[in-house]
This record gives sequence, structure tokens and C-alpha cells, in this order.
Amino acid sequence: MYIPKQFKNEKQDEIIEFIRHNSFGVLFSQDGDQPTATHLPFLIKVIDESIILITHMAKANPQWKTLDGKRALAVFTGPHAYISASWYEEPGTVSTWNYVSAHAHGRVEILTDSPSLKEILRAATDFYEAGFDKPWEFEENEETVDSMLNGIVGIRLMVDKLEGKWKLNQHHPKERKEKVITRLKEQHAYDSQEIAQLMQDQMKD
Repeated sequence: MYIPKQFKNEKQDEIIEFIRHNSFGVLFSQDGDQPTATHLPFLIKVIDESIILITHMAKANPQWKTLDGKRALAVFTGPHAYISASWYEEPGTVSTWNYVSAHAHGRVEILTDSPSLKEILRAATDFYEAGFDKPWEFEENEETVDSMLNGIVGIRLMVDKLEGKWKLNQHHPKERKEKVITRLKEQHAYDSQEIAQLMQDQMKD
């Protein structure tokens, strides 16, 4: 990912937390000369010094057949918003887009054994059902889960490169950023409110 120095987030813990809260990503890989991608929900784990992304996909999806032992890229996007140059109220400025994103590079392991698949599904259920008034209970539906295991494969991405890009007008003076924040708070398109808050937080650092 192209990341100018002023937009680079080097706080690994912050990037990990970002992925945890924006866990529906895209898994990109290469099949010969053909790029391929699948939208998937990921769980991120940190074990000792290792960062691991875990997910599953339909066995009918041909992408997994070319993944085992190969390198892949998982992309996660967060809040984003259009920034109009008119908000700067100065000549010589251009419009842009502010956003937050993370890229995780690594090598893939394909999992097909029942215990591994059930553990992936159990962990995903616990994570995504947390906080629901009446969560779907894995243990109460284990028979149904077992009947569907033949239709999926597990994916473990052993991350060896984690990148974070926080593009929040850092290269503009404080006065311009304050104008942008004010105008963003008036907008309802895209994720304007979230970007305004992130810009405010970034100015405090």
C-alpha cells in the first residue's frame, strides 16, 4: 500500500484493534496471471509475537484451491469521507478523500479437518454474537454445524507485514483541519461524523 510518511500509522496495537472493529475484509490472491478476491469476516489473534487472521469460505469458491502455502493480502477499510477544497476557503487547494485502512500480508494455511473448522466457527459465533440479547448458541446448534462442515474450508493467514494508513489531513495546517472538521460535522454522506472525530483525536496526539 502506498503510504506517505505523514499518513503512516506505526502503532501495531492500534492497527490490530482497528481490524478487530472493522473485521469484514477482502482476501486478495493471485491465480496464475489472474487476480482473485473474496469478501470475508476475519478474526484477528495475537499469540506471543505472531499475528494471525482466521476465516472460512465456501468450498465451492475456487480461490481456496490456489491459496495453501501461498502469499495473500487481506484488506480492511474503515470510515471514509469526501473532503471538498471549498471548505479550506483558500486558493490553490484541491478536494480529496480522508480514510482509514489496514493491509495484512502473509502466508496462507488451508484447514479442512473438522476440529479446526468447528473451532473457527465457534470463535466467530462467540465474537459476532456477543452483546446480542438472544445470541445464537453454537453448542445448541452443533448438529446443524456438523452437517455443513463439508461445505467450507478454513483459512489461516500468518501475518508477516501489517500496514496502517490514517489519511486525516495531517499535512494541512491546524486552521484548515479545524475548518474541515466543522464542515464534516454538518455532513451526512459517507462516514463524515466518524472522520471528524478521528481528525479531532489525531490533533490531540
